[in-house]
Amino acid sequence: MVEKVFWTNPYLTELNTRVTSANGDDITVEQTIFYAFSGGQESDSGMIGGFSVQQARKDGQEIIYTLEEGHGLKVGHQVIMTIDWNRRYRLMRLHFAAEVILELAYKYLEGIEKIGAHIAQDKARIDFLWHENISNSFPFIEKESRKIIEANLDIVSAFSDEENGRRYWEVNGFSRVPCGGTHLKKTGEVGEIKLKRNNIGKGKERIEIYISE
Repeated sequence: MVEKVFWTNPYLTELNTRVTSANGDDITVEQTIFYAFSGGQESDSGMIGGFSVQQARKDGQEIIYTLEEGHGLKVGHQVIMTIDWNRRYRLMRLHFAAEVILELAYKYLEGIEKIGAHIAQDKARIDFLWHENISNSFPFIEKESRKIIEANLDIVSAFSDEENGRRYWEVNGFSRVPCGGTHLKKTGEVGEIKLKRNNIGKGKERIEIYISE
Protein backbone atom coordinates (compact mmCIF):
# COMPACT_ATOMS: atom_id res chain seq x y z
CA MET A 1 0.00 0.00 0.00
CA VAL A 2 1.29 3.43 -0.94
CA GLU A 3 2.42 5.81 1.79
CA LYS A 4 0.38 9.00 1.31
CA VAL A 5 2.89 11.75 1.97
CA PHE A 6 0.33 14.34 0.79
CA TRP A 7 -1.39 13.81 4.16
CA THR A 8 1.65 14.44 6.33
CA ASN A 9 3.11 17.20 4.13
CA PRO A 10 0.58 18.63 1.65
CA TYR A 11 3.02 21.44 0.77
CA LEU A 12 5.64 19.07 -0.70
CA THR A 13 5.90 19.39 -4.50
CA GLU A 14 8.66 16.88 -5.36
CA LEU A 15 9.38 13.39 -4.07
CA ASN A 16 11.83 10.58 -4.81
CA THR A 17 9.90 7.32 -4.81
CA ARG A 18 10.00 3.79 -6.26
CA VAL A 19 7.72 1.91 -8.65
CA THR A 20 6.05 -1.02 -6.87
CA SER A 21 3.95 -2.36 -9.76
CA ALA A 22 3.65 -1.78 -13.50
CA ASN A 23 0.82 -3.06 -15.67
CA GLY A 24 0.75 -1.47 -19.11
CA ASP A 25 0.30 2.26 -18.62
CA ASP A 26 -0.70 1.82 -14.96
CA ILE A 27 1.79 1.96 -12.11
CA THR A 28 1.83 2.12 -8.33
CA VAL A 29 4.53 3.65 -6.18
CA GLU A 30 6.01 3.27 -2.72
CA GLN A 31 5.26 6.82 -1.56
CA THR A 32 3.22 9.59 -3.15
CA ILE A 33 2.51 13.30 -2.99
CA PHE A 34 0.05 13.02 -5.92
CA TYR A 35 -3.55 13.21 -4.65
CA ALA A 36 -6.19 11.13 -6.48
CA PHE A 37 -9.78 12.29 -6.93
CA SER A 38 -11.72 11.65 -3.73
CA GLY A 39 -14.40 13.29 -1.65
CA GLY A 40 -15.18 15.71 -4.45
CA GLN A 41 -11.61 17.06 -4.61
CA GLU A 42 -10.06 16.71 -8.07
CA SER A 43 -6.74 14.95 -8.63
CA ASP A 44 -3.45 16.76 -8.75
CA SER A 45 -1.66 17.16 -12.06
CA GLY A 46 2.01 16.39 -12.51
CA MET A 47 4.62 13.87 -13.61
CA ILE A 48 6.21 10.62 -12.47
CA GLY A 49 9.65 9.76 -13.79
CA GLY A 50 9.36 12.50 -16.40
CA PHE A 51 6.06 11.13 -17.75
CA SER A 52 2.75 12.95 -17.51
CA VAL A 53 0.09 11.42 -15.25
CA GLN A 54 -3.07 10.98 -17.31
CA GLN A 55 -5.22 9.72 -14.44
CA ALA A 56 -4.94 9.03 -10.71
CA ARG A 57 -7.56 6.77 -9.14
CA LYS A 58 -8.09 5.12 -5.78
CA ASP A 59 -8.32 1.34 -5.46
CA GLY A 60 -9.07 0.66 -1.81
CA GLN A 61 -6.15 2.23 0.03
CA GLU A 62 -3.91 1.99 -3.04
CA ILE A 63 -3.59 4.66 -5.75
CA ILE A 64 -3.12 3.70 -9.40
CA TYR A 65 -1.46 6.19 -11.74
CA THR A 66 -2.01 5.97 -15.49
CA LEU A 67 0.96 7.45 -17.34
CA GLU A 68 1.35 8.49 -20.94
CA GLU A 69 1.84 5.56 -23.30
CA GLY A 70 5.32 4.11 -23.63
CA HIS A 71 6.72 5.17 -20.26
CA GLY A 72 8.77 1.97 -19.89
CA LEU A 73 8.89 2.10 -16.10
CA LYS A 74 9.34 -1.20 -14.26
CA VAL A 75 9.10 -2.46 -10.69
CA GLY A 76 12.00 -1.17 -8.63
CA HIS A 77 12.72 1.89 -10.77
CA GLN A 78 13.52 5.00 -8.74
CA VAL A 79 11.51 7.97 -10.01
CA ILE A 80 10.97 11.62 -9.22
CA MET A 81 7.34 12.61 -8.73
CA THR A 82 6.35 16.27 -9.17
CA ILE A 83 3.02 18.05 -8.86
CA ASP A 84 1.67 21.34 -10.20
CA TRP A 85 1.84 23.44 -7.02
CA ASN A 86 -0.36 26.27 -8.27
CA ARG A 87 -3.15 23.81 -8.95
CA ARG A 88 -2.65 21.94 -5.66
CA TYR A 89 -2.66 25.09 -3.57
CA ARG A 90 -5.84 26.44 -5.17
CA LEU A 91 -7.51 23.06 -4.62
CA MET A 92 -6.45 23.15 -0.95
CA ARG A 93 -7.76 26.70 -0.50
CA LEU A 94 -11.05 26.01 -2.28
CA HIS A 95 -11.45 22.73 -0.43
CA PHE A 96 -11.21 24.38 2.95
CA ALA A 97 -13.37 27.30 1.84
CA ALA A 98 -16.06 24.78 0.90
CA GLU A 99 -15.67 22.97 4.22
CA VAL A 100 -16.19 26.23 6.12
CA ILE A 101 -19.29 27.12 4.09
CA LEU A 102 -20.70 23.62 4.56
CA GLU A 103 -20.15 23.65 8.31
CA LEU A 104 -21.80 27.07 8.62
CA ALA A 105 -24.77 25.85 6.57
CA TYR A 106 -25.15 22.85 8.88
CA LYS A 107 -24.90 25.05 11.97
CA TYR A 108 -27.36 27.75 10.95
CA LEU A 109 -29.73 26.34 8.31
CA GLU A 110 -31.75 23.78 10.21
CA GLY A 111 -32.63 20.67 8.22
CA ILE A 112 -30.37 21.42 5.24
CA GLU A 113 -28.91 18.34 3.51
CA LYS A 114 -25.81 18.11 1.34
CA ILE A 115 -26.34 16.01 -1.78
CA GLY A 116 -23.13 16.66 -3.69
CA ALA A 117 -19.86 18.57 -3.88
CA HIS A 118 -16.99 19.19 -6.26
CA ILE A 119 -13.67 20.97 -5.79
CA ALA A 120 -11.98 22.17 -8.99
CA GLN A 121 -9.16 24.64 -9.61
CA ASP A 122 -11.45 27.52 -10.59
CA LYS A 123 -14.25 27.07 -8.05
CA ALA A 124 -15.89 24.73 -5.57
CA ARG A 125 -19.56 23.85 -5.39
CA ILE A 126 -21.86 22.28 -2.82
CA ASP A 127 -25.34 21.02 -3.68
CA PHE A 128 -28.12 20.95 -1.11
CA LEU A 129 -31.68 19.90 -0.60
CA TRP A 130 -33.19 23.18 0.60
CA HIS A 131 -36.65 24.69 0.46
CA GLU A 132 -35.84 28.33 -0.34
CA ASN A 133 -33.43 30.59 -2.20
CA ILE A 134 -30.17 29.82 -0.42
CA SER A 135 -28.67 33.19 -1.32
CA ASN A 136 -30.88 34.70 1.41
CA SER A 137 -28.34 33.26 3.87
CA PHE A 138 -25.24 34.53 2.04
CA PRO A 139 -24.73 37.81 3.97
CA PHE A 140 -24.63 35.92 7.25
CA ILE A 141 -22.57 32.96 5.98
CA GLU A 142 -20.05 35.26 4.28
CA LYS A 143 -19.73 37.33 7.46
CA GLU A 144 -19.15 34.26 9.66
CA SER A 145 -16.69 32.68 7.21
CA ARG A 146 -14.76 35.96 7.07
CA LYS A 147 -14.36 35.90 10.84
CA ILE A 148 -12.86 32.40 10.73
CA ILE A 149 -10.51 33.22 7.86
CA GLU A 150 -9.34 36.57 9.22
CA ALA A 151 -8.64 35.01 12.63
CA ASN A 152 -5.96 32.90 10.86
CA LEU A 153 -6.62 29.91 13.10
CA ASP A 154 -4.60 26.69 13.12
CA ILE A 155 -6.02 23.80 11.08
CA VAL A 156 -5.13 20.44 12.60
CA SER A 157 -5.21 17.48 10.21
CA ALA A 158 -4.55 13.99 11.59
CA PHE A 159 -5.59 10.34 11.68
CA SER A 160 -8.67 9.24 13.55
CA ASP A 161 -7.97 5.63 12.44
CA GLU A 162 -4.54 5.21 10.89
CA GLU A 163 -4.94 1.51 10.06
CA ASN A 164 -7.96 2.23 7.86
CA GLY A 165 -6.71 5.55 6.53
CA ARG A 166 -9.39 7.67 8.18
CA ARG A 167 -8.50 11.29 8.83
CA TYR A 168 -10.08 14.53 10.02
CA TRP A 169 -9.45 18.24 10.15
CA GLU A 170 -10.18 20.42 13.15
CA VAL A 171 -10.28 24.12 13.95
CA ASN A 172 -10.50 24.59 17.68
CA GLY A 173 -13.77 26.23 18.68
CA PHE A 174 -15.29 25.83 15.22
CA SER A 175 -15.55 22.23 14.03
CA ARG A 176 -13.98 18.79 13.67
CA VAL A 177 -14.80 17.02 10.40
CA PRO A 178 -13.86 13.58 8.97
CA CYS A 179 -11.95 14.24 5.73
CA GLY A 180 -9.14 12.60 3.77
CA GLY A 181 -8.27 15.57 1.57
CA THR A 182 -5.23 17.84 1.56
CA HIS A 183 -5.45 20.66 4.10
CA LEU A 184 -4.00 24.08 4.77
CA LYS A 185 -2.09 24.92 7.95
CA LYS A 186 -3.98 28.15 8.72
CA THR A 187 -7.47 29.42 7.93
CA GLY A 188 -6.04 32.75 6.71
CA GLU A 189 -4.54 31.05 3.67
CA VAL A 190 -8.02 30.77 2.12
CA GLY A 191 -8.26 34.48 1.36
CA GLU A 192 -11.42 36.25 0.32
CA ILE A 193 -14.48 34.08 -0.39
CA LYS A 194 -17.30 34.97 -2.78
CA LEU A 195 -20.52 32.95 -3.02
CA LYS A 196 -22.90 32.54 -5.94
CA ARG A 197 -26.26 30.80 -5.99
CA ASN A 198 -27.33 28.37 -8.71
CA ASN A 199 -30.79 26.82 -8.70
CA ILE A 200 -30.37 23.27 -10.02
CA GLY A 201 -33.96 22.03 -9.68
CA LYS A 202 -37.01 22.14 -7.49
CA GLY A 203 -35.95 21.94 -3.85
CA LYS A 204 -32.28 21.86 -4.83
CA GLU A 205 -29.81 24.69 -4.33
CA ARG A 206 -26.15 25.01 -5.30
CA ILE A 207 -23.58 27.27 -3.69
CA GLU A 208 -20.63 28.08 -5.93
CA ILE A 209 -17.54 29.20 -4.04
CA TYR A 210 -14.81 31.43 -5.46
CA ILE A 211 -11.57 32.69 -3.91
CA SER A 212 -9.14 35.47 -4.74
CA GLU A 213 -6.03 34.73 -6.79
